[in-house]
Amino acid sequence: MPRRGLILHTRTHWLLLGLALLCSLVLFMYLLECAPQTDGNASLPGVVGENYGKEYYQALLQEQEEHYQTRATSLKRQIAQLKQELQEMSEKMRSLQERKNVGANGIGYQSNKEQAPSDLLEFLHSQIDKAEVSIGAKLPSEYGVIPFESFTLMKVFQLEMGLTRHPEEKPVRKDKRDELVEVIEAGLEVINNPDEDDEQEDEEGPLGEKLIFNENDFIEGYYRTERDKGTQYELFFKKADLMEYRHVTLFRPFGPLMKVKSEMIDITRSIINIIVPLAERTEAFVQFMQNFRDVCIHQDKKIHLTVVYFGKEGLSKVKSILESVTRFIKRILAFGEILALE
Repeated sequence: MPRRGLILHTRTHWLLLGLALLCSLVLFMYLLECAPQTDGNASLPGVVGENYGKEYYQALLQEQEEHYQTRATSLKRQIAQLKQELQEMSEKMRSLQERKNVGANGIGYQSNKEQAPSDLLEFLHSQIDKAEVSIGAKLPSEYGVIPFESFTLMKVFQLEMGLTRHPEEKPVRKDKRDELVEVIEAGLEVINNPDEDDEQEDEEGPLGEKLIFNENDFIEGYYRTERDKGTQYELFFKKADLMEYRHVTLFRPFGPLMKVKSEMIDITRSIINIIVPLAERTEAFVQFMQNFRDVCIHQDKKIHLTVVYFGKEGLSKVKSILESVTRFIKRILAFGEILALE
């Protein structure tokens, strides 16, 4: 029995050894089959079964170079065409600038008066005719009225602020300031260098020299913008020693400024109308009438006052104040007639 068990144990040992050798042989053959190729004509990554040599890459580079040369030639041709077109447009613009239209009203206020092409001027004048500059327009209601904004050399007053905020714009935007400065300079150009059709005569100073207006003679201006037409400007200038204003109307029809009118306004016979709405507050009205007598009646006398009273309380006192002022005015006028007769 012990001899038979030893033989069985030996056979089992050799059987396991043979199986191990067989497995090692199979594994060795598998590794040989899966090993990567090491020759010089290896295939490109991701491409199985196709090998590329030096000639292929040279042909590819030559093809890319020909493509870029063709593209560069095409771009050079397009640049040459654009240069030619630009030169033609420059010549056309130069010829248009050299053309002078005698009847044109366009004014360039930079250095000299260069007139624009006739078709552009026709369009700009049509915009002026459509706007509410020379004639009014029929509106459906009061909400269609476009209000004016006022300005001086240093301030701009806006109606859109209403009664809740101060109407003065602080600070004035740079674009708005530059715009109004340009408009004032354009108005001075119109006054100091009038055209033949302007309704004004050249005035002379006290020493016989030509009267020249400057920025300090600008009193105030008004402007409003019609969004589909342009901006209208009303400018008023006055010399301190003259009893007349210079009124200039300009219009910017979304293009260069166009002169509309330049006239002289004589204020020696002008009457100033003052309308005062009043409700109660008779004490304040008494102080107002005192100032009215001292300033308007004693100094100017060309004032027409209209008081619109609301309500009945205090109406009799207001009437008595107005009657007293009326009698005062009559006495002044009578005293002036007596002095004239003497």
